[in-house]
Amino acid sequence: MNYRHAFHAGNHGDVLKHAVLARTLELLKAKDKPFAVLDAHAGIGRYDLQSVQANKTGEWQGGIAKMDDDFSPEVEAILSPYRQVLATLNPDGEGRFYPGSPEIVVRLMRKDDRLVANELHPIDVEELRAVYATQKNVSVTQLDFIQAVKVQLPFRERRGLVLIDPPFEVLDETLRTAKAIEFGYRRMANAVFMIWYPVTTEEFAAQFVATLQALNIPNMLQAELRVKYAFAQGGLSGSGLVIINPPFGLEKDLQALLPALAGRLGLGEWGRGTVQWLTPLK
Repeated sequence: MNYRHAFHAGNHGDVLKHAVLARTLELLKAKDKPFAVLDAHAGIGRYDLQSVQANKTGEWQGGIAKMDDDFSPEVEAILSPYRQVLATLNPDGEGRFYPGSPEIVVRLMRKDDRLVANELHPIDVEELRAVYATQKNVSVTQLDFIQAVKVQLPFRERRGLVLIDPPFEVLDETLRTAKAIEFGYRRMANAVFMIWYPVTTEEFAAQFVATLQALNIPNMLQAELRVKYAFAQGGLSGSGLVIINPPFGLEKDLQALLPALAGRLGLGEWGRGTVQWLTPLK
């Protein structure tokens, strides 16, 4: 595998994924009982936006760099956990460092909550282990993400979240993602499953969503952010999240957040944020 997230950290896809992840964690914390998180594609945890990799693509300029100005009070309340992590990671206010999903979980979870950070890349997993070596409630694994789901579910805490955001480097990644979700849901039907996908072409996005819909799993919510017109060789035109068993209140939050992000990150008339149920509520 060749994918390295350091080239893409802080882009508009990350803003969507991480803002929603942070808000979801806060909603899970509304109950006293501990939870676990499986981050199936964890990366290295933290990213330097002044690194050679980040500056080679400059993708963060179209994402987190546009998030400095405040939104409405309603949207800022939803973004508050995400902004909290960014602020604690950048105490000088310069915004040089960007949190990956493991860092967001680590900074927002409680002492009795738990993170399993899984990363397959042989270099990145070693960096991940070094970053969280002293964190007692964090374990790092190096498995194919389908195997990670099989090994970790059901959580001993009996509640939690599974984050799956493949790099989509291989042709069968859509089917592999569906397989992981199907297996994971059979093992732990009450878990929150959050699946990120890229919008590269209309055909890919539609096929990916239809494949997950065909699993016939209830309580499947879709949130999709478009920032520009999608066409082959056009790069990342947007991204989406399919969330199974979203915590109470998340749908309403997304209905406020997605249009706001589309207005801020979208290029002119192409900015669009949509939220809809893919399968009926149970």
